[in-house]
Amino acid sequence: MTKNSFSMKFIGIIPARYASTRFPAKPLAILGGKTVIERVYRQVEGILDDVCVATDDDRIMNAVEAFGGKAVMTSVNHKSGTDRVYEAFTKVGNGFDIIVNIQGDEPFIQAQQLEAIRQCFDDDTVDIATLVKPFKPGDGFEALENVNSPKVVVNKRMEALYFSRSIIPYTRGKEKSEWLSGHTYYKHIGLYAYRAKVLKEITSLPQSSLELAESLEQLRWLENGYKIKVGISEIETIGIDTPEDLAKAEQFLKSHET
Repeated sequence: MTKNSFSMKFIGIIPARYASTRFPAKPLAILGGKTVIERVYRQVEGILDDVCVATDDDRIMNAVEAFGGKAVMTSVNHKSGTDRVYEAFTKVGNGFDIIVNIQGDEPFIQAQQLEAIRQCFDDDTVDIATLVKPFKPGDGFEALENVNSPKVVVNKRMEALYFSRSIIPYTRGKEKSEWLSGHTYYKHIGLYAYRAKVLKEITSLPQSSLELAESLEQLRWLENGYKIKVGISEIETIGIDTPEDLAKAEQFLKSHET
C-alpha cells in the first residue's frame, strides 16, 4: 500500500555552517532581535513532524540549544548542504519517510511553502521535490538575468527539465523588455525534499559536469536520471547571502510587523 503525504513522516533539517565566504557566522547574525537560525527554525517548527539544525560549529549548536531547538553536530568537510543534511539524517532521522532540506538563510519561509512541497509526495513516483515562484512582469528584466537567482524549466507534469543561472528559455524575436510578459519564467526556491533512500543515493554520486559548470548541485541529480517534482509558490522569499541582504531582511521584517 502506498502512503500519501498525510501518512508519511517528514523531518525538516536545516544545514547551518559557520564559515561562509561572503558572510562568516551568518546563522548567528541578529535579525529583529533573534539569530537568523532561530528565525528559520521558528518558521518550520510545528509544520513538519520534527525539525533539527545540522551544524559544524559549537557556537551554532549552543545557540540553537539555548533557544530550545534541536541540533546535531556534523563534519566540517561537507561540500554541500545536502551532504550535511544526510549525515544529520543518519543520526536523528530514524522512522522518517521524507527529509526536507531547509536553507539556514531563509528566515521568511512560510507554512504554505512547506505544505506545497509535502503535497508533491502524494505521487509515489516522486524522488525529489522543490519549489519555484513565477517571475512577474513587474519584477523587471534585471531580476530575470540575476545569476544568483537560478531559473527552472519544467515539463507538462511539473518535473524539472533543467536549472540554470542563465535565462531559460531564450525568447527569440522579442525585445528583452517583453520577455516576462510573453512567457512564464520560473525562479527556483532553494527548498528540497527527498525520500530517505534517494537522499542516501544522491549523496554518494560524484559531482557531474553540468553541476560543475553551473555550480548547481541539483543538476547532478538530473544528470543521473532522478526526477525532481516542482511545486509552485507565489510567496517571495528573501535569502541572506551577504550583510547587505541582512539589512534588506531587517527592513522587510519591520515593514511586515507594522
